[in-house]
Amino acid sequence: MKVLVVGRGGREHALCDKIGSSPLVSQVYVAPGNPGMSRVAKLVPFSERDHEKLVSFAQRQGIDLVIVGPEQPLLDGLVDRLQEAGIRVFGPTKEAAEIEGSKAFAKKIMLDNGIPTAHYGVFHDYTQAKQYLDQCPIPIVIKADGLAAGKGVVVAETRAIAEQALREMLVEEKFGKASQQVVIEEFLEGEEFSLMALVHHEHVIPLEVVQDHKRAYDGDLGPNTGGMGAYSPVPQIPSEVVDEAMTTILQPTVWALKSMGRPFTGVLYAGLMLTREGPKVIEFNARFGDPETQVLLPRLESDLVEVILALLEGELLELTWDEQAMVGVVVASQGYPETSIQGTLLPRFESQDDVYICYSGVAEDDSGQLVSTGGRVLLVGGMGKTFQQAQEKAYGFLAQHRLAGLFYRKDIARNVMERAVSK
Repeated sequence: MKVLVVGRGGREHALCDKIGSSPLVSQVYVAPGNPGMSRVAKLVPFSERDHEKLVSFAQRQGIDLVIVGPEQPLLDGLVDRLQEAGIRVFGPTKEAAEIEGSKAFAKKIMLDNGIPTAHYGVFHDYTQAKQYLDQCPIPIVIKADGLAAGKGVVVAETRAIAEQALREMLVEEKFGKASQQVVIEEFLEGEEFSLMALVHHEHVIPLEVVQDHKRAYDGDLGPNTGGMGAYSPVPQIPSEVVDEAMTTILQPTVWALKSMGRPFTGVLYAGLMLTREGPKVIEFNARFGDPETQVLLPRLESDLVEVILALLEGELLELTWDEQAMVGVVVASQGYPETSIQGTLLPRFESQDDVYICYSGVAEDDSGQLVSTGGRVLLVGGMGKTFQQAQEKAYGFLAQHRLAGLFYRKDIARNVMERAVSK
């Protein structure tokens, strides 16, 4: 088979690596990809948003399966266009992807179908939003309704911060169209985790649980980012909680979308909080998470391509997982997420056992060396029998290299290790 992955980040790097390991696959293409992933896929110089060129390429090359990584091309209708051309694709249509594209839309689905989530209000007008906010307890969560590259969520620990967030989004249009509407949401307390599932209409195959670190700095301080690291498995989330989330959240959501005439195919990502009342939804995404995918796929022993092809035929294959721990540390440009230094020369990394590198924001300079293009630059993942071993491999690898102009958190997975010690 020939498989085309659409996207250019670390998630797509991990996908290409995993897909390329399938005996069913002879060639993996990635459009547009980045130079860091050239060892795992053949780069195709077409933007994720250039639908006609992507369709034409898939037809010329006889692509057997397309997997769309990022959210924007999904919401732009790339899957719809590929389907019109008769090309097999794993990803949601534009209408189904709205579950990520509009937080208000997702909230209404949850409200209408009794899916557990935080109490909320939706507003276009600053004055009305401020009046609602005045009645809410603090802390409170302010969310831009649309896509904002993981930066459109403010967990406000004071009323002043909440008011500032509302002003920036609704009045100053900080995120453009994405924040013309906002969701003001109850702050949920508990253990946060990510549960992704492979979906085709009413059929759902859950993946293993991952925990992401969204804040920029150690100790979960600083602004929200697209994710500064992740680890899997998540031992503090028992299997009964996953079963409950499947029964009360993922399956009802899939049924609801189908009943609305928006059947979902692809990866449904549920960002969840384990509260005293059970798991509740923080957010939905319509694709593989980033950086969650980078720590999850190396643990998947099953053939991802085989599983997806069977799912598209209505067959649910059982997944098998490596029991080892995986810890992934994101290396970002100084100033991220507010500003980012570009053009930082990266070291020449040499491969090591049980260390995985997934490149995100990189390009090649005139001499063919990799340089940063801003934001999140790469992820270094370590795998080991224990979280301590996995963490030591990731951080030990990073410590061998000079990373001027870049930074990373030093405490990814520390919380799960501290829990183990306290027991």
